[in-house]
Amino acid sequence: MDLQKIEDEALHLPKEERAQLIQRLVLSLDAPSEEELRSDWLIEARRRAEELDSGSVQAVPSEEVMRKARALIR
Repeated sequence: MDLQKIEDEALHLPKEERAQLIQRLVLSLDAPSEEELRSDWLIEARRRAEELDSGSVQAVPSEEVMRKARALIR
């Protein structure tokens, strides 16, 4: 399917569906690549490890985190 055919078909969609399509297309342009995501998570993991190592934050047991999360959704 060529671009002109896609455009023609998109312009015949109802207004609400065109708006949804526009949003999805714009978001696809702004989405980070897998490599960018990997890099961002690695930076975050290192930052958190440094905070734990320095003692500036305290670890919270997973059981406590889950208990609080369950309480929030009740």
